[in-house]
Amino acid sequence: MNGHGDVGDAVRVGGLVKRFGDRTVLDAIDLSVPHGQVIGLLGLNGSGKSTLIKCLLGLLRPDEGSATVLGTDAWHLADREKARIGYVPQEATLYPWLTVRQTVAYVSSFYPTWDSAWGEELLRRWDLPRGHRVGPLSVGQKQKLALVLALGHRPELLILDEPVASLDPVARRWFLETVLETAADGKGTVLFSTHITSDLERVASHVALLRAGRVAFHEEIDVLKDRFKRLRISAPADLPADLGLPGTLRSQVQGGEALVTIDGAGAALVAGLRDRYAADVAIDSLNLEEIFLELHDGEAAAAAPGR
Repeated sequence: MNGHGDVGDAVRVGGLVKRFGDRTVLDAIDLSVPHGQVIGLLGLNGSGKSTLIKCLLGLLRPDEGSATVLGTDAWHLADREKARIGYVPQEATLYPWLTVRQTVAYVSSFYPTWDSAWGEELLRRWDLPRGHRVGPLSVGQKQKLALVLALGHRPELLILDEPVASLDPVARRWFLETVLETAADGKGTVLFSTHITSDLERVASHVALLRAGRVAFHEEIDVLKDRFKRLRISAPADLPADLGLPGTLRSQVQGGEALVTIDGAGAALVAGLRDRYAADVAIDSLNLEEIFLELHDGEAAAAAPGR
């Protein structure tokens, strides 16, 4: 049990398909997010991240498969379940004629669990002018206000779709600390879509990569870093143009020097390179952004003409 009466995962997606006309945006997605986990959702533009999030929130209906949120089918979320979810879209829809204070008062009235002291703390942290109308606020200020509205009722599930793109560095720091606070007791769950991989490395324990409408991988970040390595190979004689290493994402060979990004650079593979080519092999670790870029660059290279 997780303290909220739900057994199992906060989010569970099985075989989810979503099409728009003849275009399949989500293609048999499987994903589970246990309670208390902070998971980052990565992918290029058009990979299906926002579509998946909208299916989880009941804003889009899957064509096939299922999406369950907090134990309930996402398409049939009732007010009781919606009140346990916080959501920040890429562009928040706010009432421009209301002041910041009036906006918070209006939205908080829909949430029985609204924590007024916490809401005030968030307004203070992000330096939001309570008496100012929402319309003239900057894009960044509106994004901060959207975060206050999503966090003020201390949601059990927080879903964030590119929430920090318009935030200044100080606000981003406060935001990341707030995400950590949300999940600190093991009860709050966060699904966090962003292009800023350094933010994910600070707060997320797991990452799911969407590519061409599918989950390419879903792993702990530390496991990913153990899997993907860059090999720097230096041999006394010219190396073959294709080293034929299993799990190769990208390979650059010039004479006796090679740079290879690989999934699964085990000790046996490295020892084999050293023996076969009398080579020196250095192993570089990659951060999350480098892994993300290598995966997509490697896929692009593999799809290029002549490959």
